[in-house]
Amino acid sequence: MVKIALVSCGTEYSGIQKEIEKAALTFGAEIILPEIDLDYIEESYTKFGFSAQSSSLKLMIARAMSIVEGRCKADAVFVASCFRCAEAALVRNEVRRFLQENSRIPVVTYSFTEKTKADELFIRMEALVTTVARRSILAREKQEGLTLGIDSGSTTTKVILMENNKVIGTGWNPTKDIMESVYKGTEQAFAETDYGWDDLDGIGTTGYGRITIGKELNAELIQEELSVNAKGAVYLADKQRGEATVLDIGGMDNKVITVNNGIPDNFTMGGICAGASGRFLDMTSRRLDVDITELGPLAVSGDYRNAVLNSYCIVFGIQDLVTTLAAGGSKADVADAACHSVAQQVYEQQLQEIDIREPLIQVGGTSLITGLVEAVSTTLGGIDVIVPDYSQHIGAVGAALLVSGLGTRQEDKKA
Repeated sequence: MVKIALVSCGTEYSGIQKEIEKAALTFGAEIILPEIDLDYIEESYTKFGFSAQSSSLKLMIARAMSIVEGRCKADAVFVASCFRCAEAALVRNEVRRFLQENSRIPVVTYSFTEKTKADELFIRMEALVTTVARRSILAREKQEGLTLGIDSGSTTTKVILMENNKVIGTGWNPTKDIMESVYKGTEQAFAETDYGWDDLDGIGTTGYGRITIGKELNAELIQEELSVNAKGAVYLADKQRGEATVLDIGGMDNKVITVNNGIPDNFTMGGICAGASGRFLDMTSRRLDVDITELGPLAVSGDYRNAVLNSYCIVFGIQDLVTTLAAGGSKADVADAACHSVAQQVYEQQLQEIDIREPLIQVGGTSLITGLVEAVSTTLGGIDVIVPDYSQHIGAVGAALLVSGLGTRQEDKKA
């Protein structure tokens, strides 16, 4: 059983402790608490060098120190603290950085409220367990055979057909009826080839609908999108060796993942407001009466500084953009302002929780919006952003790649 060390503050008092333990057990892992004495707490706190007033935060620091110093044997670390506590947020980030810099153990951070979103907690735990338990699969660098990857996202369903390390078919449809969207996308992918369902060596699924689809299609791989997207990104960007950061700004939530030699070692996801997601850009394009595919080039030709946008809220943000247009502002400036608003929110809400390692690989459907890619680069001080081919199919590519070698469909038929 995978052992996950819990380094946290406030989980016992808020009732989150049992939820975390339940999430770990769901994916075949066990939560352990590093055992330490009072003298070690003071010693660790002094070594760490961060002035924290809370005794619970001092305990949190000491538990992290015990992992680095080998007093506690763990396969992974789950770092958690209350979203409402500013001091805890600072310590959480410093502890995460300390663990990453001084160990090779995968780490995930989580800030919770009294009403924890189970999906966000579970996907973090699933990804953490996957990183440990399926390390050999995640290290795979080439795809073999004929495999189908399906990514059932919140907005769109993506399908990829791969054969011997090459994409040979693609499908892309709005996510409505889950299975109908899958079958339509698969039909599109097969249409570009002479293959059909009976020729497949394996099927991999990811995304919100992965479990439903996986059961319906008897898929060999059903895996959360954090590890799958990370693998697909570094594979397509040809960055499977060394370090990289993957950024996926989705239709409902965002994902930021750091990768080392193809293996995710830290990730964060979520988003406080839809104004930090692709949904805001979709609403902006509708208000500007341009297709979403035209929003990127339009934004690149504009200047966000000419459009007043005082709110990150998706409702009041659109209201600000409407006010700018009514005052004679250009569509280009409004489009650029919307892209920069999303980029700045993603930075403030998520990118500051993670140490960005270059190169930054931007994926997902919003990576095709050139104005957003440019805004991300500007927000991060002008760093280069890689947008690989098939970036919008990233989850499906990762699923098709990871299921490679696991498929037994043709062997079963022969048997």
